[in-house]
Amino acid sequence: MSKYMQLTVTVRPHYEPDLERTYPHLARHLGRFDPARPLRNPSLYELTGELDQLLYRHEGTRLGEVLLKYHGKLKNLHKSIEKSIADWDLAQADKFLYSMEDVFEEIELELD
Repeated sequence: MSKYMQLTVTVRPHYEPDLERTYPHLARHLGRFDPARPLRNPSLYELTGELDQLLYRHEGTRLGEVLLKYHGKLKNLHKSIEKSIADWDLAQADKFLYSMEDVFEEIELELD
């Protein structure tokens, strides 16, 4: 690493056009307790990083039930993405991000 500079890798959302239109059911459920959350367009990676907080906040709701079902899979993917980024294996991190999107597609279908 340089003495005065560093490289960073960031996972940013890239929805067409936003979270609310890409995952309308998820956004609706997220917005029940925090109306501004869907408007901030958090990435799925960011949401997964906050999964335990989301489970606590949405305990006893349909969203809480569905997130709990996928909790282990999402946490493992998040950890794998972090490790891949730390190892600078960005192609592998991207594959894990695709897998995370697949899980969120399943979540969206269950929230229908």
